[in-house]
Amino acid sequence: MKIDSHQHFWNYCPEDYDWISADMAVIRRDFGPADLKITAQSSGIEGSVVVQARQTLDETKWLLDLAAADSFIKGVVGWLPLASSDIDEVLDSLASQSALKGARHVLQGQADLSFLQGPSFNHGIRALTGSNLTYDLLITASQLPDVIAFVDLHPAQSFILDHIAKPTIEGPPPADWVQHLRTLAQRPNVACKFSGVVTEVRLPVWTPELLRPYFDVVLDAFGPERLMFGSDWPVCLVRSEYDRWVQFVASCSSALSSDEQAKIFGGNASQWYNL
Repeated sequence: MKIDSHQHFWNYCPEDYDWISADMAVIRRDFGPADLKITAQSSGIEGSVVVQARQTLDETKWLLDLAAADSFIKGVVGWLPLASSDIDEVLDSLASQSALKGARHVLQGQADLSFLQGPSFNHGIRALTGSNLTYDLLITASQLPDVIAFVDLHPAQSFILDHIAKPTIEGPPPADWVQHLRTLAQRPNVACKFSGVVTEVRLPVWTPELLRPYFDVVLDAFGPERLMFGSDWPVCLVRSEYDRWVQFVASCSSALSSDEQAKIFGGNASQWYNL
């Protein structure tokens, strides 16, 4: 089964999605399962993992309701109050929700990541480990050193790096990003999504020639066993149509064996998210 490992749904309002700026007007509207299915199925994608876009427990429960009503949604990565003293009780209350596969807290944009070494957040991560849930890392390239130290605190926890750590793309892969990404990839409990890449391009247009070296770096670092396709739909629509992104990633992986391609386009998502 071909699976999109990273996409979003929302009922748009400016107050809740203030990060959607004026130059992202194409996504200033509602996006739901019906919209994605029409787009994704025409590209051969048969299911998806929906990821939180707001840091509220209400949104997590809403996404779980969507998953219960539509079998196209294979899993939910929601926001959970990981640093809260009642995280164990929250997880207990969601234990019957089989669609809940992981959690994500937005780290990008936070200048101070010292809390990643603190007791509260790390208790929350240990609670995820005990519940067999993944943790998605949403960070920027400059945050990789802090995150490597954080990941090392939890060797039994499954981590999935979103959007290849969002390097700034305006030419060849930056040397610092390559170095730190390879260091993170040495941890066998970390996988990586090739997603959210087009929106990091700082040039007027993106080309396969520009982005192919970035794919090659993450493929070399994580291998086909820990790399997964993701669209970041509908955010990707700011810079790319869905089918163009699918075709580009398919072309990047075309030299791999059919088994390795199948892992990138669904097998790894199924394994890491326990779909």
